[in-house]
Amino acid sequence: GMTEVRHIETAIHGRYLVEAPADPTGCPLLVGFHGYGETAAKHLDEIRKIPGASQWVLCAVQALHPFYNRAGEVIANWMTRQDRELAIADNMRYAAGVVTELRRSLPVSGQLAFLGFSQGAAMAYRSAVASPCLGVVALGGDVPPELEDRDLAGFPPVLLGRGSSEEWYDAAKMEHDVELLRKKGVDVRPVVFTGGHEFTNEFRAAAGEFLREILTPAS
Repeated sequence: GMTEVRHIETAIHGRYLVEAPADPTGCPLLVGFHGYGETAAKHLDEIRKIPGASQWVLCAVQALHPFYNRAGEVIANWMTRQDRELAIADNMRYAAGVVTELRRSLPVSGQLAFLGFSQGAAMAYRSAVASPCLGVVALGGDVPPELEDRDLAGFPPVLLGRGSSEEWYDAAKMEHDVELLRKKGVDVRPVVFTGGHEFTNEFRAAAGEFLREILTPAS
């Protein structure tokens, strides 16, 4: 006989954390995506430390594929190379659904930004294509390859960060992404800070300034 690979679409539940001011009326929305082997809780802890974050409704979305680390803690992953295109489609429906539900359930403004760390950076870029937003903050992660051939007219400003001792998202990868985005007319602001594959206070300060800037109407 012959082995066939088949797929079937099924509904699963996603987990996301929300942190809002006491009165979220008219607040902007910041939606974040964690890195490989992390959790929404860890990511929320990082983004709430960004200066000015208390003025936003914060949302940390947890990847749909949980697993245990060696300590027995539940962590999660966005995708692997197996059935990658199907996973991207699933993830994008999931992220869009989270944004829709937040706007339905909270009196937030129409202002939206995405933030992604490491593997979650690709999710932030993809989400900005699918859902119009004010800006993208990407830390230590690539522009996803499918965007290389896509028209990015109207894509929002991008704050792109990497640590000076970063080994995974190295200087060559960052240079490639900056050149790619600029060729497509995207306003990209590269930031290299002292540190590795991580959030630092220096990067948080840059992210806070960027988020303040995109909320301020041009004069």
